[in-house]
Amino acid sequence: MKVDLFDFDLPEQHIALRPASPRDAARLLVVRPGEGLEDRTVRDLPSLLGPGDVLVFNDTKVIPAQLRGIRRREEGAAQVEATLHMRVGADQWLAFMRPGKRIAPGDRIHFGHDGSSCFLGQLDATVLEKRDGGEVLLGFDLSGAFLDEALQAVGHVPLPPYIASRRDEDERDRKDYQTVYARNEGAVAAPTAGLHFTPELFAALDAAGIERQFVTLHVGAGTFLPVKSDDTAGHRMHAERGVVPAHVAAALNEARRRGGRIVAVGTTSLRLLESAASQDGIIEPWNGATDIFITPGYKFRAVDVLMTNFHLPRSTLFMLVSAFSGLETMRAAYRHAIDGGYRFYSYGDASLLFREGDPAIPATVHA
Repeated sequence: MKVDLFDFDLPEQHIALRPASPRDAARLLVVRPGEGLEDRTVRDLPSLLGPGDVLVFNDTKVIPAQLRGIRRREEGAAQVEATLHMRVGADQWLAFMRPGKRIAPGDRIHFGHDGSSCFLGQLDATVLEKRDGGEVLLGFDLSGAFLDEALQAVGHVPLPPYIASRRDEDERDRKDYQTVYARNEGAVAAPTAGLHFTPELFAALDAAGIERQFVTLHVGAGTFLPVKSDDTAGHRMHAERGVVPAHVAAALNEARRRGGRIVAVGTTSLRLLESAASQDGIIEPWNGATDIFITPGYKFRAVDVLMTNFHLPRSTLFMLVSAFSGLETMRAAYRHAIDGGYRFYSYGDASLLFREGDPAIPATVHA
């Protein structure tokens, strides 16, 4: 499909720079294909779902994955930045480097030069490989828990570029850019639909008989990469690692057998569940990587309802929601949201999307 089909105009003032306070006060646009749109708030969620429905959350925890450093060679030094996006070993991370042209295999990078303290004041790494698009494989001098501790000291909150370009990261972001239920460290971007949940909202959902389960998908920085191809067939997703525990898969299959709906909180939960689902819709235990790319024409197997924020024009996430509820439905929903003053992106408002019922063909799942 042509990427231009997923373009729309978004005035800059609609980009949220801070989350709603309290979190569950954010607005919620309910989208039911063929039935219209409804303006609600996140606090209304218990009344929009039913007893026996199951919310599926991504419990990944964001790490301080933005690193600033100095690349040193015999001919001199240059300032560089790295955004870690996937751990591939106890001492190795894949990362996107800027400026990528200044990086070569064998380079030594000294992170932490900006005043942060870590052991002797910095965290050192070697560029082991250089890949396309500014991606590199970094081998750190520290490993395991020692590396984790160093990243906490040296790293910065990896705010999305559309926020970072308009203001600096601050101490508030360490809390704001984390879900209240985050527990498994490894993400370099937040599962932002989950940012709207509070203990009070969880209590209200419990009282309404709405269940919840947790999966883990460590969101990578590739989620922010633009689609540079003119056609969706030319775009390649970066892989992300995830886990669907066996007891969660069993609980979700049982809920559907009883007539309950599977409600994915965020596109990351949805992508993981769809990767784990068989062709007949049975959710299997999963532990591995997925680079599933969902566009219109995909046949959803696992997820019935999706709660998600408002996404960028021409992005893979807008393509996903268009596949879920229909392209024209989502174009109309986004026009309504823009006209109605909804706040967009990671710190913005949310939508509750019901699935379009037309049959389609499955996408390819890579493991």
